[in-house]
Order: sequence, then C-alpha cells, then structure tokens
Amino acid sequence: MSPMEAAVFVVRVLLGGLLLVAGILKVGHPAELAASIAAFRLVPAAVAGPLALGLPYVEILLGAYLLVGLFTRAAAIVSTLQFVAYAAAIASAVLRHIPANCGCFGPGDSAVADWPHVAFDLALAGASAFVAAGAPGAFAVDRRLRRT
Repeated sequence: MSPMEAAVFVVRVLLGGLLLVAGILKVGHPAELAASIAAFRLVPAAVAGPLALGLPYVEILLGAYLLVGLFTRAAAIVSTLQFVAYAAAIASAVLRHIPANCGCFGPGDSAVADWPHVAFDLALAGASAFVAAGAPGAFAVDRRLRRT
C-alpha cells in the first residue's frame, strides 16, 4: 500500500463516518430539519420539506459508500459538491446577517452560521476532492470489483 492509498483511505473513512453520523442524527426529525433549511431563506418553503426528508438518506448513503469504498469517486464528488453548497448557504446567511442554526447534526445541533463554519465546510469539500482525485484508496470494495 502506497502512502497516497493510505492517506485516501484515512480521509475517506473519516468523511464517511462524519456523513453517516450526520445523516443518522437527522433521520426522524424532518420538521426540525425543514425549519433549519427554511431559516437560511435560500429555497422556497415548498422545497424545504422534501429536501429535509431526503437529505439525511443522501448523507447516509454517501457516508456508507465512502466508508466501504464503493462508488468511491462518485460519492466523493457528490460530497464535495454538497460541502461546497453547505459552505455557500452558511456564507450567505452570515453575509445577510441571518442568525440561522445549521442543523448539521440533527435537531440537537445549535451551531450558528459563522465564518469558521464556512471554513470547516470548505475544508471538508477539499478533503472530499482529495478522495475523489485519489480514489478509491486502500481497502476499498472498488478495488475488489476491479479485480473480478
């Protein structure tokens, strides 16, 4: 195993675990998540509800795919775009002085939109892009599938 494969593996597992936990903590709380999404005032109220229903499952799937290294490049690209979208939404709230809670880790998360949060989401986007570029990394199901 090369150092690059090992690095991609470590980052892939950390990102996968983060997304999996974030998604699991949101499942069963669509009303609270819809309120968090609506608080950013970026999507119509009619969109916030369906988005709140689907988003946790998207995060769970992305997290699971990254953890096991299945569809690694695609999952990492989607998570990169997702983290960039989160950073843009939070930056928008900060610039417009909207005191929105991110709801990133479910209804118990009261983290307020701020610049450090934007930076963290951009760092996660960078980590996801790193995984996409070096995919699949060590110990990935994708490696096994390529051999068969």
